[in-house]
Amino acid sequence: MRQSTVPAACVEAGADMIFPEAITELAMYSKFARAVQVPILANITEFGSTPLYTVEELRSADVFPHPVSPFAFRAMSKAALSVYHTIRKEESQKNVIGLMQTRAELYDYLDYHAFEQKLDAIFSKEEKI
Repeated sequence: MRQSTVPAACVEAGADMIFPEAITELAMYSKFARAVQVPILANITEFGSTPLYTVEELRSADVFPHPVSPFAFRAMSKAALSVYHTIRKEESQKNVIGLMQTRAELYDYLDYHAFEQKLDAIFSKEEKI
């Protein structure tokens, strides 16, 4: 099977979306989308072949930005390394506490207390059954 027919074969087999690799021009995304007639998910990493297109540029090419950014994971990894280096060097994390998300900030972001209330409501109903 030629490489250019692989995405079409994937769609024929039931793929709902295609995640093409190493697209180097927006026009390539548009051509790809027209050829397969299913949504295209942009595969963009900070050190890959695909330029760092903006969301608007990708939309103009009928492409969906990848929802999980490798950028964030690399940033988190670098921050974690900084914390571990500090602990190793200073034998404490107290000098990097200001860089960290507090428990309250995390719970607020996740709306954690509302989630706990929903769980309490679910489990209190089960106990009565």
